[in-house]
Formats: sequence, C-alpha cells, structure tokens
Amino acid sequence: MNPIDLRSDTVTKPSPGMLQAMFSAPVGDDVYNEDPTVHELQDYCASLFGMEAALFCPTGTMTNQIAIKMHTQPLSEVICEKTSHIYLYEVGGIAFHSAASVHLVDGVRGKITPQQVLAGINPDNVHYPVTSLVSLENTCNKGGGSYYTLAEIAAIAEVCQQNGIPLHLDGARVFNALAASGDSALEYGKYFDSISVCLSKGLGAPVGSVLLGKKNFIEKAKRVRKALGGGWRQAGYLAAAGLYALQNNLDRLQEDHARAKQIAQELALSSYVAEVIPVETNIVIFRLADEVDMDQYLEYLKENGVLATSFGPQLIRFVTHLDISEDMMQTLFEVLDGFQA
Repeated sequence: MNPIDLRSDTVTKPSPGMLQAMFSAPVGDDVYNEDPTVHELQDYCASLFGMEAALFCPTGTMTNQIAIKMHTQPLSEVICEKTSHIYLYEVGGIAFHSAASVHLVDGVRGKITPQQVLAGINPDNVHYPVTSLVSLENTCNKGGGSYYTLAEIAAIAEVCQQNGIPLHLDGARVFNALAASGDSALEYGKYFDSISVCLSKGLGAPVGSVLLGKKNFIEKAKRVRKALGGGWRQAGYLAAAGLYALQNNLDRLQEDHARAKQIAQELALSSYVAEVIPVETNIVIFRLADEVDMDQYLEYLKENGVLATSFGPQLIRFVTHLDISEDMMQTLFEVLDGFQA
C-alpha cells in the first residue's frame, strides 16, 4: 500500500487525465516564445485574476524572487510577515538577488494588518532603506493555512496605494484561500501589482508557478527569469499539467479542507496532543505534549505508513491533498488512535 503522505500537498502525482493532457500538448521552444501551450496557460491564468499578462516559471520561489527583484533596488526594503515564505524559505534570496533589506512584521498566524504596514514604512531619511514593496502570503504556511479575505487585502492595498508602494502576493496556496473565503480571483487584480500562483500545491500539477502582472512588468520579468536560469524549451508539456489543474482541480479543494478539519478533530481527542491550531484550509499543525518525543512520534507514524514533517519544537504538520482517499483517512485515524506516549 502506498504511504499516507501528509508531508505536503506538493507530493501529489499527475492523474491519468493530467498525464494525457501532457502527452497530447502541442509544444514549441518557449525561449523563442513559440510554445502554444505555455501561451495558453499564461493567458488563462492571467484572465482568472484579471491581470494583463503572465509568465510561466519552474517554481514559486523563482516567481517570488523575480517579483521582488522587479519591485526593488539595492538599498530598498520589503515589508513582510516574520514567518513568510519569502523570508524563511527562499535561501535569503531577497539579499542575494535584490540586495534589499526586509522589515519583518510580527503578525498573527502569518497575517499582518494595515496599521502594521503603515508603521513599517520608513521615513525619507538617508539612514534608512527605501520601503519599496509589501508582500503578503495567502494562505499562510506557518500560520497553519490561515488566509486573508479580500476585504483585508483591500485595506492593506489602500495603505500601499496612498504611499506609492507596490503590493505583491505570494499565492502559493491562493486557491485554497479563495475556496475557504468564497472571494473571487478576478478581484485580486484590482489590488496587487504582482501575483505568484503555484500550480503544484494542492492543484496536483507536478511542477510550475505563474507570475502575473502588467504587460510591461512581465516583459521585463522575462529577462530576470532568463538570468536566473529559468528559460526553458518545450515547457508546454508542463504547462499542460498546470492548465489541467486549473480547469479540473479547483472545485475539489473544499474536500481537502474538510479532511483537514476531520484530522484536527481526531487529534484534539488525543491525550498526547497539547494543542491543535485552528484549521482554516488544508494545513493541520499540532503541538505534542511535552513528555512526547517528537522524533519517536514521527518514526511511529512512518512505521505505520504515515509520513509527516516536523514544523518546530514539538510541532507536527499534516497537509491534505487530492491523493488522500477516504480509505487512507480511516487508516490514519486508526494510526493516530494507536499511539502510546
């Protein structure tokens, strides 16, 4: 039996339908701007969010770093939440690629407020870097899948607009946020200057992210992508997987959210669990009781066919996705109930 892999929603395998779409995709050399399936993906994704243009890239880290490079210059600064992916998990890329500083905001479960953004904007003073970008993450990975609503985004965007500062979205799991909030992707284009959309988290594509923005922004972004080694050839085979994911796998995200909440309810009844962070989307983070050895617990899960990841001292993360079945859920509950601290 395949393991019940809850380490991430990036571990999914292409479905038969997705594979067929990949095998039959018309392709060309994307560096020459000749891949029709890449063009179709970019146009489709841009239209979903009401943005002018898009750029297909290998990873979300690349799309984020391209956007930051485009919006900043050396001696400038990015406002972001202290646990955001662009700061914690992109290898110091803001400093490496853009020679920019960061202003870290202590948010609540990964989310920041308009007041915190306003307070983080530096005065025009030679001693300080120039505040050049605000970046939000939706959903918030370290926040346990918490999400911004469109109203919250609009309030932050107003502060940015009043101060002439671009607003970027790290939309690694933006469709989970939209599924949970009921907000429209089309409205996002009104508030963000750039959006990174990941196709391999939750949606089931094997690889790929798309950067969205205005046409001139995306044209310049192509040069940055090339400098980062992101120029690729017959990328349409991968773009076809992304198209299939966007056209077939959005409506089912609510199933992942429901399963995550079921897991949280089961964990809340376990004597060895000290706390379960409230579940809003497809991420479950829970804290083991102090007397439980975390490594021993993870090994117990692995021996019983469940893969999970540590997420800090005594913290475990589960992430639900489309490769988790009802049978797997029942087996998971049995494994969780069977642990003896």
